[in-house]
Amino acid sequence: MPRADDFSIADYLAIQALVHSYPRRLDSGDLQGLGALFAHATVHFEGRDDPVVNDPAEVTRMFADFVRLYDGVPRTRHMICNLIVEPDGPGAAVATSAVFVLQDAPGVPLQPIITGDYRDRFEKVGDTWRFAERFITNDLFGNLSAHGRYAIG
Repeated sequence: MPRADDFSIADYLAIQALVHSYPRRLDSGDLQGLGALFAHATVHFEGRDDPVVNDPAEVTRMFADFVRLYDGVPRTRHMICNLIVEPDGPGAAVATSAVFVLQDAPGVPLQPIITGDYRDRFEKVGDTWRFAERFITNDLFGNLSAHGRYAIG
């Protein structure tokens, strides 16, 4: 079991802020900012054989290719819940969370469209926490026709 004595509440809050900055950027249409979160990370997308490694431009491109935008935003609300953050050694932490997504797009009513899970690893460089790895999986699917440009699930 990793030692937690060097893991502070400030560390927890910094990681929590990173986890929550992902849906903020996605829901606001800031796909470039979303990609930048993973500049030093390996990102595993369910259904894709090869992860994206330290390539924020590729993460941005993947989201831009998939997500439909309406006046620059996807009209979604990604809600992160059940966040658990645990120390994983000096300058390292892991987190798991669930995501629940609502969408209110033109032509469809406000509705839940997808749920899933994130499994993350973080590393602390100097005084700054950053993503080191993310696994994105989805398990429940609603009507994604107004959200994605192609079928998933």
